Amino acid sequence: MPVIHYTDHDGKTVDINAKTGDSVMETAVRNGVDGIVAECGGSLSCATCHVFVREDQLGELPEMEEMEDEMLYGTSVDREENSRLSCQIKVTEDMDLYVTTPETQT
Repeated sequence: MPVIHYTDHDGKTVDINAKTGDSVMETAVRNGVDGIVAECGGSLSCATCHVFVREDQLGELPEMEEMEDEMLYGTSVDREENSRLSCQIKVTEDMDLYVTTPETQT
């Protein structure tokens, strides 16, 4: 079963069993994970589901598309090399993904 490990900016980690095909954002919202606001509900029109993917796992994810790249310039906390929008990361069958939420999304 896929697992997403969400760590907040204070270092608290919550491990969530995820459903294949859902997004990392949908999994967070459905399970009440703090730090994911998801104002647009995953329609790629905001940046309030910004996460930092553990750097050694970036290569395991599909490459980000142009629109996600553009939206990351609108995050409340400056984007980094490992920034992604969690609405654009689909959960795969064997996923074991570690993400950290920024201090704020708004």
